[in-house]
Amino acid sequence: MKLQKIVSRLQELHPKEIDLSLDRIQNLCKKLGNPQDKIKAISIVGTNGKYSTIQAMFAILKQADIKCNIYTSPHIKSINERFVFNNQELSDEELANLFEEIESANNNEPITFFEILTAAYFLKSSQYPDNINLIETGLFHRFDATNILKDNLASIVTSIGLDHLDWLPENEQTVKKIIYEKTSTLLNSNIIVAKQGSEEIIESIKKNISNNNSNKLFHNEDYSFAMKENDFFYYEDQLGGIKLPMPNVKGQFQLENISTAIATLRALKDLNIKDEHIQKGITKINSIARLQEIKSGKLKELAKNHQLFVDGSHNPLGSKVLNEYLESLNCNKHIILGMMANKDHNEYMSYFKDVKTLTTIDIPNQPNSIKGKDLKDKLNSYTNINYKESIEEAIRSIPVKENDIILITGSLYLAGEILNLN
Repeated sequence: MKLQKIVSRLQELHPKEIDLSLDRIQNLCKKLGNPQDKIKAISIVGTNGKYSTIQAMFAILKQADIKCNIYTSPHIKSINERFVFNNQELSDEELANLFEEIESANNNEPITFFEILTAAYFLKSSQYPDNINLIETGLFHRFDATNILKDNLASIVTSIGLDHLDWLPENEQTVKKIIYEKTSTLLNSNIIVAKQGSEEIIESIKKNISNNNSNKLFHNEDYSFAMKENDFFYYEDQLGGIKLPMPNVKGQFQLENISTAIATLRALKDLNIKDEHIQKGITKINSIARLQEIKSGKLKELAKNHQLFVDGSHNPLGSKVLNEYLESLNCNKHIILGMMANKDHNEYMSYFKDVKTLTTIDIPNQPNSIKGKDLKDKLNSYTNINYKESIEEAIRSIPVKENDIILITGSLYLAGEILNLN
């Protein structure tokens, strides 16, 4: 209750108008003694794959007995997920006390909630100066609250595509603009660029970081992976190759994220990451709402013997890689969809092929989501589309056959509601 009350107070400090600037976060952190200057960080920017890449690094670092702090957004089930210190989430009491300290320092000045959260993370992380900080940036990085570090160990650029376009002027809603916002202010250290959707995107990234003096590693140029038979894959970079077991997460896109995580940690030679740390770590990745299979609980009981997955993807790049996984399965695919109002709903669904049924639902507790009925009307090109008022009703209504797959997707907020419900 105490945590909820202080969160509500902090959310009310949101400025009436947002000016894209780092002034607010810089002023607040100055009052706190600039804690961001006292930490060792790996920054992760991009459109998709940031969370998964962080979780892969975390799992490997744990095997190497290296303590980590983690800052991610948004949260799925609880705000505590965003604040991992010394390998553990903060408790409600710890988080409330931390927020109170930030609230006092801010002294009721207008500030965004994300800036408050970021300052809180920096303050707490400064108490663990020897830990590695894995920091996920917010929307675009250039004016993101996390972009006040003076230096870091590395910057990772995950796959970049169209998303959050409503934050950009109408005449600048392009991938090139997004690349500029995400990469133009990366720090000079190490830059690791993950697999991208096209050569044009890669070239645009290279152009934006051409004046950056970092050591640069690109997927397929400096590191790569290959699928092998007998349930393993092969990773290779300039340091050599490693035979690796298949990870405990599904989808080829996860192998891409894991490979980027490996490339980053091997580039940081002082960490002394060994092959066995990687081999064991990738079988223990904790990935919430990223093609996560629900294997128990009341929703699984409704789905019976059919595979039930939840995935928080919400942009075309995400639906593209999701479809690649679905196409590898020899069964009927049923999608349950809920999305926020500001997304390109038709573009998102256009990447899914051979879908047996599509069921739209409302996202509970999200006033900025599109109503399921309206979403059904927008996706009127689908002849096999239905609307249901609840997730339970949606699952019950699907005409599944043995071993069919049901995928709930379209929003991280929906994923959180699903996991809390189950």
